[in-house]
Amino acid sequence: MTSRSGKPALGLDFGTTNTVAALGRSDGSTELVRFGDVHQSTAVFRSALCFWEDERAWQGIAHEAGPWAIEQYLQSPLDCRFIQSFKSVAASPLFERTLIYNRPYGFEDLGRTFLRHLESHAGDALASLPDRIIIGRPVEYAGARADHRLARQRYDLMFEGFGKELYYVYEPLGAAHSYASRLDRPATILVADFGGGTADFSVVGIAEPGTARRCTPLAHAGIGIAGDQFDYRILDRLVLPLLGKGAQYRSFGKLLDIPGGYFTDFANWSKLAMMRSRKTIDELRRLQRDAVDPQRIATMIALIENEQGFALYDAVGQLKRALSDNEAARFTFSGGGIDIAADVERGQFEEWIAPDLARIEAAMDHALEKAAMSETQIDRVFLTGGSSLIPAIAKLFERRFDAERFATGDELTSIAHGLALIGMDHDPGQWAA
Repeated sequence: MTSRSGKPALGLDFGTTNTVAALGRSDGSTELVRFGDVHQSTAVFRSALCFWEDERAWQGIAHEAGPWAIEQYLQSPLDCRFIQSFKSVAASPLFERTLIYNRPYGFEDLGRTFLRHLESHAGDALASLPDRIIIGRPVEYAGARADHRLARQRYDLMFEGFGKELYYVYEPLGAAHSYASRLDRPATILVADFGGGTADFSVVGIAEPGTARRCTPLAHAGIGIAGDQFDYRILDRLVLPLLGKGAQYRSFGKLLDIPGGYFTDFANWSKLAMMRSRKTIDELRRLQRDAVDPQRIATMIALIENEQGFALYDAVGQLKRALSDNEAARFTFSGGGIDIAADVERGQFEEWIAPDLARIEAAMDHALEKAAMSETQIDRVFLTGGSSLIPAIAKLFERRFDAERFATGDELTSIAHGLALIGMDHDPGQWAA
């Protein structure tokens, strides 16, 4: 096995949808961090934040994170600002800050707030953080014109003071270390990590158990497409036309298409929360006055102002999960003056996401090309991440690899476990990206 330092470490898989942490102990073992108390705890901490006004709080703004943020929001949705998937804007030069009750929050401000609550809900487990922190990062960040250097700057500010030794490691490489602990012989593996924001691939050589350097990364590739993009496809087909997408408005005697940017933002969790601003609402109201069908724009405004985003995306998530288990499912949503009910077949959903799957497969091919390997030279394929449970993802790999080469399991926790293992290495810097 890889040479261990005996130095405690924390592996942190800060994900677009969920965050998971694992502690590496001085005896070489690892343990998932649980959040909550003895009566109700979870190892999966939702990557979400909720803000609300409270005169007793510092600067009059109180906040929560994780499942507690969702709980707070559900108690009083109209009196809160709910934000999730904020990792998606880490590399975006278009995002600078968002105003929450007239106070500006940059990415690092949201991140630090999130980390404080994550530590707090971990109780004794993170009461004294290890000096060495291994943080997962995607191979490719989500978003158009993603700026890797900007993401690194923001991560550095977010995690400043979180540990004395900070290392950023590709998320699929963390999963590779976790999977390697299952193997009893050498192998060349392809790790495919499907999360909420990105699909990432690593080709890794695994040496004999007991070898000083068990894992050797051979190539990495990724793309900013995964679960959130699949959600967008559902919204685009079932919801956005009811909010004005594809409709027109009048301007100086001409009929023009309603700008698509509003619908793109509405269908993106990281941007939807930012739309509840006076500037955006005023723009939408002006558009509503000139729209050929003003009621559709009025419905969008109502959904935003009445904080129906979480409920809408939850309904989308329920449909996506149902289609993973069934050949057909019913999509239902009611709120903000809109009622939707539609029967959806798995085949329809797979047609909607087919262009995304093609780009994901191209990213996988790129990883193999960079490793100078064909698919026949891959001994094992390890699928991880929540979106790996979607049947269309499995089909993609079944076309290319024999069934006996597949491995799954610990879809939400394997990366954190592997990052903790890396943290106990004598030289974790060798894995840093």
